Amino acid sequence: MGVSNSDRVKKGMERAPHRSLLYANGFADWETERPWVGVVNAANAIVPGHNHLGSLVQAVKNGVYAAGGLPIEFPTIGVCDGIAMNHRGMKYSLPSRELVKDTIEVMTEAHGFDALVMVTNCDKIIPGMAMSALSLDIPSIILSGGPMLPGNYRGRRVDLNGIFEGVGKLIAGEMSAEDMAELERSVCPTCGSCAGMFTANTMNCVLEALGLALPGNGTIPAVYSERVRLAKEAGRAIMTLVEKNIRPSDIVTAEAIDNALAVDMALGGSTNTCLHIPAIAHHAGMKLPLSRIDEISRKTPHLCSMSPGGSHFIVDLYQAGGIAALMSQLLGAGLISGKPMTATGRSVAENLAGVNVRDPEVIRPMSDPVHPEGGLAILHGNIAPAGCVVKQGAVLPEMMKHEGPARVFDGEEAAFKAISAKAINPGDVVVIINEGPKGGPGMREMLLPTATLAGLGLDSSVALITDGRFSGASRGASIGHVSPEAADGGPIGLIREGDGIKIDIRARTIELLVSDDELAKRRESAPKPELRPAGSGFLERYREFVTSGAEGAVFKEVNR
Repeated sequence: MGVSNSDRVKKGMERAPHRSLLYANGFADWETERPWVGVVNAANAIVPGHNHLGSLVQAVKNGVYAAGGLPIEFPTIGVCDGIAMNHRGMKYSLPSRELVKDTIEVMTEAHGFDALVMVTNCDKIIPGMAMSALSLDIPSIILSGGPMLPGNYRGRRVDLNGIFEGVGKLIAGEMSAEDMAELERSVCPTCGSCAGMFTANTMNCVLEALGLALPGNGTIPAVYSERVRLAKEAGRAIMTLVEKNIRPSDIVTAEAIDNALAVDMALGGSTNTCLHIPAIAHHAGMKLPLSRIDEISRKTPHLCSMSPGGSHFIVDLYQAGGIAALMSQLLGAGLISGKPMTATGRSVAENLAGVNVRDPEVIRPMSDPVHPEGGLAILHGNIAPAGCVVKQGAVLPEMMKHEGPARVFDGEEAAFKAISAKAINPGDVVVIINEGPKGGPGMREMLLPTATLAGLGLDSSVALITDGRFSGASRGASIGHVSPEAADGGPIGLIREGDGIKIDIRARTIELLVSDDELAKRRESAPKPELRPAGSGFLERYREFVTSGAEGAVFKEVNR
């Protein structure tokens, strides 16, 4: 390898003070001579997907040590989107992605680590770690803590989305307070990332397909001993990458990103991947336009009917053969490439040799997909000139085309108040503005409005569009990431109460049914968008640097 990162910290006469500090940590000379592997631990006691990570981190460290490296643990932060949902806390969720990236970069550069194993589980931490891996470009592996098992409510399997939709059922009088109390104690029975194909599990599967994680990363349940064995293997595998000098830039190529997108579309994953995969590509030095995501979606069938849009959970996908089995099927159909290098030190094709689907009900054959197109669709029109995104795999057939009057709300709270007061009528199009990356600031996920509409039975007749975003647990005609956002002068901010809106998901269009002349008049007379106070120095700084949802909400480049 030549001079390693850690050599710059530990070798030479002038590094005697540095070695003194290493002795203080209890490290022997023969240990510090090994490659230094930073083991990033996102564990905390508030996030259910993270509260068990300590045991996995220890297993990673054991694997590193056994394979000849020196594991050195350090922490990063993690936000639980479920707990942060529907209040001010959600403004901090997406911005935390950049903080995760930056904390890892600071610790790695300051201390000269030669490689990284990053242990995580939930939404923004996963892409933040991938972004840091690419920025640092030292051998890196990302390990998830694994998915939660589904709960059981009166003989029916349930996950977190069930309790969010339960709010709507309670409002509708279809569920009693006693039923609700029983349900809320049933939906999250174990540690791990929530049991459906929500954002965390989507991203854990995507990173496996991308090659930055080992096979099994996306689907082995959190409470299975196999997850601990995978952690040990990650510790051993990172030393192989160090030995071969295989870096994230060798793994995350344009072909690998296309592979990850194809897997995402076949899974029917979260709309948030339209933020995170472009952000990862950005840090790999590539631009991933929304048009490319839609192109891959159009040619990749939706093969897995996963919660929240379907009946299967991540444990079912695991038992069906996991992401490897899905990729094997896609490879056989020529929809992914077998060439990219992966964290195993082998190619995609080598990893998939001999892998087969174990349950064709969960991973459907190419001849019998859930839907002929992938799970996501990118729409354009005079409301969203730069695009917007919908999880079409979780939209009811009758809502693939919809036309109705706009019901306009400034912020999530106002919209939820109207929904919970039963002031939304069948046929309406709920429009929530000023929730974008800048306008929020922070681009809050809005699961409670979408889930409440579903709980009220309105997901078959009401659409919702916003410059904000939705949880991976959202279903229905929920169209987010409308770009440009209202705070950037986007046309979504020109919509007026009662305006007609026409949505055609199959045709990829979303239109405000007012004339171009009327839109021009509104734009000319509209005052400059007034940003609501962020109420936080951190959020103000985020607002200053963040780009649009169509660009992955990455930070603007600082020109010197």
